[in-house]
Amino acid sequence: MSEEACSVSPDLSDTTDFENADRGFVDTLDPCVITDDTGRTIWDMQAYGFLDDDCPETANPSLWRQGRLCRKNGLYEVTAGVYQIRGFDLSNMSLIEGDTGVIVIDPLVSVEVAAAGLALYRKHRGDRPVTGVIYTHSHVDHFGGVEGVIDRDTDVPIIAPHGFLEHAVSENVYAGNAMSRRGIYHTGVLLPPGPRGQIGDGLGITNSTGRVSLIPPTVDITRTGQTEVVDGVTIEFQLTPGTEAPAEMNFVFPDLRAACLAENATHNLHNLLTLRGAQVRDAKAWSRYLDEARRLIAGHVDVVFASHHWPTWGAEAIDGFLAGQRDLYGYLHDQTLRLLNQGLTGAEIAEEIDGNMPPALDDSWHTHGYYGAVSHNVKAIYQRYLGWFDGNPARLWQHPPRESATRYVDCFGGVDAVVSKAQEYREAGDLRFAAELLDKAVFAEPTHEGAKAALAEVLEQLGFGAECGTWRNFYLTGAQELRDGIAPQAVDIGAGMALALTVEQILDSLAMRIDGPAAHRLSATIDWDVTDVGEYHRSVLSNGFLAHHLAESGAASGKATDAELVFRVTKPQLLGLLGGGVDAESLDHTGDLAAFTRLGGVLVTYDRDFPIVTP
Repeated sequence: MSEEACSVSPDLSDTTDFENADRGFVDTLDPCVITDDTGRTIWDMQAYGFLDDDCPETANPSLWRQGRLCRKNGLYEVTAGVYQIRGFDLSNMSLIEGDTGVIVIDPLVSVEVAAAGLALYRKHRGDRPVTGVIYTHSHVDHFGGVEGVIDRDTDVPIIAPHGFLEHAVSENVYAGNAMSRRGIYHTGVLLPPGPRGQIGDGLGITNSTGRVSLIPPTVDITRTGQTEVVDGVTIEFQLTPGTEAPAEMNFVFPDLRAACLAENATHNLHNLLTLRGAQVRDAKAWSRYLDEARRLIAGHVDVVFASHHWPTWGAEAIDGFLAGQRDLYGYLHDQTLRLLNQGLTGAEIAEEIDGNMPPALDDSWHTHGYYGAVSHNVKAIYQRYLGWFDGNPARLWQHPPRESATRYVDCFGGVDAVVSKAQEYREAGDLRFAAELLDKAVFAEPTHEGAKAALAEVLEQLGFGAECGTWRNFYLTGAQELRDGIAPQAVDIGAGMALALTVEQILDSLAMRIDGPAAHRLSATIDWDVTDVGEYHRSVLSNGFLAHHLAESGAASGKATDAELVFRVTKPQLLGLLGGGVDAESLDHTGDLAAFTRLGGVLVTYDRDFPIVTP
């Protein structure tokens, strides 16, 4: 990863990607701006018109090129009976025409953009009803807009890979507050679009900011080779768990000679551990599933498309694309294991491999790190096998950042001395170490305006040189917050998924909000008779931990309950009670409400806008 705007190794005169990104164009919105029902703009592709200009000094030319490709937007015909909406969100929405209607694949992030995309399709292909929905995997940009294409009480089949619902809600609820905050850095959604600001994150331009929804799937794909017929369309599935998502799948439309590769093969190096946070992905499995896909579709398809970027046409191009993607993840995995077994740490391995990739991969546009990066992917592989600790006992029990920074600054003789020394490294071109020093200065003395300003300038320079879009977004968002403070989040993704939570997941989420030290000496036993789903749960607060399990009601067992309190509620009432919007006394209950008062008294409310670049 270069510290300055750099040249690119593939052939800039190769326009194949641009030709493929334009191929099949039908129409788009003019202007490509989408608002919600209050008039708030949730998608504005017009703001990225600057990408038509030559690459400035404030951007990496390779990332600028990728931004120009991702800016292309509208309705595209992929092949007969297969269409895509691209450039209406971070992801693509694909549409497969059946006997009586249309099957929607991955209805984007927000309800409003999905509805706008479907309306554009219908403008040109007729008012076809949606006869099926497919979620390729468990990330929000592939299901959040579903209520923009079907009603919640629909009876059309909704197909997803096994484990989809568990992973979709756990990712966005259990660690959702932290992921959402870090996601602002990851996507650069609060950066102003422009040559000095947001130019995309490599996988797309950015994400829409409308209403997020989730309707649970009704058809579970449990094995590779499973075949389903929806509206007369035959679909053959390949399960790919542990690749780009814990629950993911590719699939083939044999009669259309087309295959959907979900997010397993896109026109960049993807993440093995996203900078916003996620479970570490399995690079070895990813590579193997790509090889399996390559063999499954060989000779059977003329085009492959994915949930991001543009399709690839022709048997030879498809085979080369999949082989390159396979080799990319396989090489990173095996070389990281080779070097860690020789005693190198994750950071050392990243330096060894970054800049020393196989020439054929370096010379291909689709293997470049526009969204993931070799450096942080190598560290993810190391983490998957060996964890956070690199084995050096001096690093086993280090001080937290604030305390460590205070001591470092003391050794330098004060913050001013650190800032001065950092400036020397900056002038020498070592932006990485300048940033490290200035980070210590800011954490040691958060009100030191000189340290904050100097760090913002260094982060900005690092961002301008980054080929990886998410690195650029992180650097520039950090610089922006150092200068202007934290801008409040506009969208709570988890709120749109609450109704899809199981009762077990609701109680899991409740347990994660308990202030353990404040609850050390408290106890409470509360039963939850959730009438609309026919489940009875018991929760027990003990030693600062809320244990819970499915139980038998007193009515079912014929015995009097020993719970202090029993609520008889629907799932929406339960969510309202635990979210603070419903008063406990208004709900059907027996027993002592003091038990709930004790529990509620130790629940924390998350700060959605916690600091990152300052302590």
